[in-house]
Amino acid sequence: MISGARKTKQTAEFGDFQTSPELAREICAVISRRGFRPRSVVEPTCGLGNLLLAALDVFPSVSEAVGLDISPDYVRAAKQRLGARRDKAKARILQGNFFETDWDALLADLPGPTLVVGNPPWVTNAHLSALNSSNVPEKTNFQNLNGFDAMTGKSNFDISEWMLIRVLNWLDRRAAVMAMLCKTAVARKLLMYAWKNDISLSSSAIYHIDAARHFDASVDSCLFVCTFSPSARTSTSAVYGGLDHTEPAKNIGVVDGEVVASLELFERWKHLRGDGGGRWRSGVKHDCAKVMELTKEGGRYRNGLGELVELEDDYVYPMLKSSDVANGPKVVPRRWMLVTQKTVREDTSRIKESAPKTWRYLLSHAGLLDKRGSSIYKNRPRFSVFGVGDYSFSRWKVATSGFYKKLCFKVVGPHSGKPVMLDDTSYFVPCKTKAEAERIASLLNSRVAREFFEAYIFWDAKRPVTMEILRRLDISALEAEVDEAVGG
Repeated sequence: MISGARKTKQTAEFGDFQTSPELAREICAVISRRGFRPRSVVEPTCGLGNLLLAALDVFPSVSEAVGLDISPDYVRAAKQRLGARRDKAKARILQGNFFETDWDALLADLPGPTLVVGNPPWVTNAHLSALNSSNVPEKTNFQNLNGFDAMTGKSNFDISEWMLIRVLNWLDRRAAVMAMLCKTAVARKLLMYAWKNDISLSSSAIYHIDAARHFDASVDSCLFVCTFSPSARTSTSAVYGGLDHTEPAKNIGVVDGEVVASLELFERWKHLRGDGGGRWRSGVKHDCAKVMELTKEGGRYRNGLGELVELEDDYVYPMLKSSDVANGPKVVPRRWMLVTQKTVREDTSRIKESAPKTWRYLLSHAGLLDKRGSSIYKNRPRFSVFGVGDYSFSRWKVATSGFYKKLCFKVVGPHSGKPVMLDDTSYFVPCKTKAEAERIASLLNSRVAREFFEAYIFWDAKRPVTMEILRRLDISALEAEVDEAVGG
């Protein structure tokens, strides 16, 4: 047995979520139901060996099975379990590091067709680096990111993504199936990689699983199944609601070089696409909530540092955060935002003369404001904000949240006689009148608009709703569609 303390460290360092025997049998049943009959099985991160042993039980066609794990404790336990089986001669358990194993040579010696099944680590390279772990791949720019993206958060990736890209390349043009538990976001990245790089997938499928039930983990996860063939190619993938589902809920695929969340809805509403422009804007970005976001107490303001301060009203506006927009039937500002500019490059030094209390407040917190890390503030006036323009000061807006897993468009009107500001995780359409805002909100909350957006939105993404998705819809075309449906 593995002690609690060692298990906790192993879970953190190796993304160790062991597959239960019950789940392992369900996974193999899915593969069998798809008609695959392997002669060999490989589990590259086998842990206790539950998936490997389940494959031996479900597939009598298997003549050779190999499991590998970096943990000597798991290898010892898996060997002990294998030793008690009648079919123990079919399998071998090896101790080794995934990143140092010659998988091409190992696979070349196995009879085909081959099933590669597993549950690779559910951690990121940044997390492992923070732990000073040695269980990481050699540092390469495997995603082919440009210089800026490679230096920022976009170069952070799930270890399983790196590992499974390697598996895709090993199995390319072989007769094989890969069946892996992973985050659904990772599965989509793998599909995009396979489709872009002409990997020989003849079919693929995503089966959603309940990670909270199986692993006590709060993450959108799936069983990702790929069938390889030397000749066939596909650029679509079926998505199933669960392991026991036999009919797909939808199909995803590539359109114009991008993965679409529902090919069926895309085909139904693609005539409503715009040119990528549109009226959508994002809220104000300031990156210093403790200083720039305030609550009102009488005639003064309290900041996030607990200070009660006096400010002129000239640069302080009611604000809504993404959560305010997403939750509740009405949007009522509970905070205020200090907005130092009306255009992105406007000189902020004018505040010194027009609002001296505000200027002194900014100077007293210059240490925090000057340390804002984002490059967008470099070579800009001191105390700048971002994402600000005439549209920010529109008295009427139609707003939505980018973070929450629901589509809801709200009318935002003036508060205390001033236009309401939105934070940078919200998006909005500026409107001239209340009537215009109500009309646009009604259109965007229609079934037609919802289905259009659902064609593009992956709800498990960190920010499911993006500016790019919103701008794809031509609001004028939507209005004509809705009016025609009502008139008909």
